[in-house]
Amino acid sequence: MDSIFYNDYNLGMGILIDVRDKYEAIKNPIKYSKNIPFSDLIFNHSKYLNKNNKYYIICSKGNLSKRAVNILKVYGYNVTNVKR
Repeated sequence: MDSIFYNDYNLGMGILIDVRDKYEAIKNPIKYSKNIPFSDLIFNHSKYLNKNNKYYIICSKGNLSKRAVNILKVYGYNVTNVKR
């Protein structure tokens, strides 16, 4: 699985998606990220993602973002896990 550290991410690389629930994302925002909760993203991926774009997926501890990356790769998206 492709992974990078959050400190190595920059806006020019692609879109950063925070897959934590809305409450967590509001309480502790991750700079530069767009919050799309895990279940919303997985079950409605075509609503939020375009296969021509590069996405970086982040959460608080890394487990949820890893799961999201594994699932989204199966659907053909260009996704990378971001470690904090």
